[in-house]
Amino acid sequence: MTDRYPPLNALRTFECAGRHLSFVHAAEELNVTPGAVSRQVKALEEWLGAPLFQRRHKQVQLTPLGRGYLQSVSEPLERIASATERALQQDAERPIAITCYPTFALRWLVPRWGRFYDQHPEIDVQLTTSLQPVDFSRGDVDAAILVGEGAQNWPGLAAIKLLDIELFPVCSPSLCEGEGALKQPTDLARFTLLHGTPRQLDWQRWLNFAKVTAVDATSGVTFDSLNLSIQAAVEGLGVAIAVSELVTDDLASGRLVQPFGPVRQSARPFFLVYPRDRIRNRRLSAFRDWLCDEANISRTANSGHLL
Repeated sequence: MTDRYPPLNALRTFECAGRHLSFVHAAEELNVTPGAVSRQVKALEEWLGAPLFQRRHKQVQLTPLGRGYLQSVSEPLERIASATERALQQDAERPIAITCYPTFALRWLVPRWGRFYDQHPEIDVQLTTSLQPVDFSRGDVDAAILVGEGAQNWPGLAAIKLLDIELFPVCSPSLCEGEGALKQPTDLARFTLLHGTPRQLDWQRWLNFAKVTAVDATSGVTFDSLNLSIQAAVEGLGVAIAVSELVTDDLASGRLVQPFGPVRQSARPFFLVYPRDRIRNRRLSAFRDWLCDEANISRTANSGHLL
């Protein structure tokens, strides 16, 4: 059934050329070359199997078929243009919808939020947090910040890498002072390990990476968010395994310290993910560009600061 419909770009070009009776003026309106207009019109004529224009020196005239065809297609094309304009206007009136993990929102995105509004005060954003998979087909989310291995995790979607996930232990400075202080990885056997439910395997993976076998990776206290486990570490309740980008401010202020290395880099970084056709939304495009700039600044600021 699809062969009943001619190429839309060729149809649009024909309508413009027929309205102006000029390939040159049509080219100016469409912001292409006259040669491109001529090729599109010829493609439509070949599709129809009949000429639409009589070509003369420096001018064109519609054939009888061309005049009738132009009258028939002009109104539907105008309705399509009007409907599209209304749809874009309606889309422009709603905030762009972004979703991400709760701890990422609280510890990385929200502290930088003011800079986005300084640059784009006209753009409203609706931020939601969730640990559940994102269903873009529902149409209520424009983009998501997710953890994955790359584009293969999200077939058919655009995926832009933002930040690596580097993991290491963190704790209150008080745990590294005095008798019985935390000084080396094997000392973890004497301390409470703090876990965040969304990343329950991080301690096991880090201990394996550090080749520490004398510590039970499943022991300790588990919280329902990574943020709570980090806050518990700030309060001196134990040692948390942290994502570097999410504890930058705590390390800089001295609320937390990195007692020792090594630093384990995860194979699943943070990505910005969105349906490819959504980037035609200029507001989402602006948010994407700003987010990538912030990620680049963050990577540069934090490079070389880890043990």
